[in-house]
Amino acid sequence: MVTILSIIAAILVIAGIYVILARRDLIWGIVLIVVGLLVGPGGISIFH
Repeated sequence: MVTILSIIAAILVIAGIYVILARRDLIWGIVLIVVGLLVGPGGISIFH
């Protein structure tokens, strides 16, 4: 379960960075990064 959450968190953070850099949509990029950090098993996790 931890591995799956790590992968999902990494994908969300990378997608957030992509949205900020490529699409120039700061709000959605920040939302994706924050959700990725909340889902991730390191530091903060909403499933912990």
